[in-house]
Amino acid sequence: MKIAFFSTLPFEKGWFEQFRGQHQITYIPEVLSLDSASLATGHQAVCAFVNDDLGRPVLLALKALGIRVVGMRCVGLDNVDQPAMAELNMTLLHVPGYSPYAVAEQAVTLMLGFVRHLTEAHDRVREGNFAIDGLMGRDLHGKTVGVVGTGHIGKVFIRIMQGFGCHMLAYDICPDHQLLATDVNYVPLDDLFSRSDIVALHCPLSPQTRHLINAQTLALMEPGTLLINTSRGGLVDTEAVLDALDSGQLAGYAADVYEDERAYFHYDFSAHPITDNRLNRLRQHPHVLLTAHQGFLTEEALKQLAKSLIRQFSYYDNQQTALITKASMC
Repeated sequence: MKIAFFSTLPFEKGWFEQFRGQHQITYIPEVLSLDSASLATGHQAVCAFVNDDLGRPVLLALKALGIRVVGMRCVGLDNVDQPAMAELNMTLLHVPGYSPYAVAEQAVTLMLGFVRHLTEAHDRVREGNFAIDGLMGRDLHGKTVGVVGTGHIGKVFIRIMQGFGCHMLAYDICPDHQLLATDVNYVPLDDLFSRSDIVALHCPLSPQTRHLINAQTLALMEPGTLLINTSRGGLVDTEAVLDALDSGQLAGYAADVYEDERAYFHYDFSAHPITDNRLNRLRQHPHVLLTAHQGFLTEEALKQLAKSLIRQFSYYDNQQTALITKASMC
């Protein structure tokens, strides 16, 4: 099968080449959009990433080119019009649990970096300033941590935080009953916000969860609360978070995502102006620790993703070959 990989990052090729087998892969650095969809001409499948557009118009364009299967190299599917795929009889391949440890550990890394002022401390030492005034941190032990979303990633995050000796609150529309046996208390969302010292978001982005964190929900949190987001930027109303940081309602925001990240994240803008004022406020704010959607970026996660996704492409290809063979024999 010939597969067009859109939004290919430099480090990805080596991992997928290890497992591609009989497949032919074209690595395309451009983001998948209505303008770039024609680059998939001559392929039977596409493989897309977090910044790619898989809305109805793009899917229609791909279908017209003969594309019948789409593989996703990310956990979230908020950029995929799944009803349109079903109507067009297109198959979606997905590896939802390929990186729970990678993303959960990124959330913990951001949290520790913030509560112990690691970036500021490192900058001081590099400048020859070894003073520690103003670097007072907080123990995690004994803190109450609220986790919104207890799927694969949320559960790993909970286990890590239990290791620190934290009290765990959780919210999910489908509670995991096994977690109840590990001293995790499921509570209503408003209670989670009002009782937590740290709130961590590990839920998918959907119309129901967009701007889950807004001026109203932020007002429920006690001053001094730390918000962690390694899920999707759209879960957070960025303006509301910035206002809460400025007023002191929120102590800090540590994130690996941003709601309008598509135009910037994973690209080098060091020599170009960044015209997104909200992004500029975020990255320059003294109470924000922001990384550019790198939570998935571990050797183990990429190996598992490449191996599992290529296996799914192979299974799909074999199934189609079998159907064609059966039809020719009738």
